[in-house]
Amino acid sequence: MTPEPVHWKLVVDAHDPHAQAEFWAAALHYTFEDHSVLIGKLLGLGAITPELVLRHRERDAWRDAAAVRHPADPHDPESGTGLGRRLLFNRVPLPEETAKNRLHIDLHGPEGARDPEVQRLRALGARVEAHVEEPAGSWTVMTDPEGNEFCVH
Repeated sequence: MTPEPVHWKLVVDAHDPHAQAEFWAAALHYTFEDHSVLIGKLLGLGAITPELVLRHRERDAWRDAAAVRHPADPHDPESGTGLGRRLLFNRVPLPEETAKNRLHIDLHGPEGARDPEVQRLRALGARVEAHVEEPAGSWTVMTDPEGNEFCVH
């Protein structure tokens, strides 16, 4: 019997989770998750306090977390939570010093369209760090608005 696959999401520490989620939603053409129905329900029940919430996109949102999901994947309509490919951004205090990412995202656009994709991502706030040319292939190393590395192939 084959075991059931494990459901997972990639969690990213962020100084500003909503700005990071906006960037990655645009970069990946993903959907910014709307948790306002769940938040309203929990506020109405007194299960959470208003200090845990802020207004984002004219809706209630978690103060310290934001997420994006693949638009074709299923989601829970009550909580707004994606049930498939998903990135979750959690607010954490970030130290001033940085180190190389141990995990990063590779973006693969249409064949031959790397340069326009790099320009699109730069317009969203990403920075080019390096262009890599190796016998196995070439790619562009970029950083998102908070300095997290990713590669464009």
